[in-house]
Amino acid sequence: MVCAVEAEAACARGLPLAQVVVSGVGRTNAAIATTRAILEDGPFDAVLSMGVAGALPGCDPPLPLGAIVVASESVYHEEGLHAPDGFQDMTELGFPLGSFQGNRVPADPALIDSFKSLGRCGPIATVASCSGTDDSALEVQARSGAIAEAMEGAAVLHTAQHFGLPGIEVRVISNTTGARPKQIWNLEQAFDPLRKSMPAIAECLSGR
Repeated sequence: MVCAVEAEAACARGLPLAQVVVSGVGRTNAAIATTRAILEDGPFDAVLSMGVAGALPGCDPPLPLGAIVVASESVYHEEGLHAPDGFQDMTELGFPLGSFQGNRVPADPALIDSFKSLGRCGPIATVASCSGTDDSALEVQARSGAIAEAMEGAAVLHTAQHFGLPGIEVRVISNTTGARPKQIWNLEQAFDPLRKSMPAIAECLSGR
């Protein structure tokens, strides 16, 4: 289980059958930490990216703070080219990132089936720069089709896939996105349901 910061990881300490890794924030730290854990502490049966996320606009109904989201896929947002006729992802440029299509790292189907009862299931965008304006939040949603954004998931799932391991991203909504002065944040309202979801997550992992 890969978390960006200790506050996220603390929600999962003591979870049966799981090793909790604190990676640091961002996709590079996440990829490094996931790789090291697999090589140094494995073997593992599955890899889970877990933490908080920001709700993106356009989700119907809107995601409230504290809602759990399960990624059907984790989408690299930035990789590609801003062309005059629109954004081109890595497959369109002829440089695929992996065995998956474009910038979309799929979650393992069996894990999706196990975890989807925990909350809303849909794409989660992995961003290098979080949305601090209305335009940037709308751009992330329009390009990725995601319901939420975070900063590590695609890198964790990408690394897991490279080593032949099933992976999934599970997050809880801690904030809204868009214009920074208007954003609503409540980390404790996110951490509390994350802690309370741990028995269900353990059951999902044991039943995969």
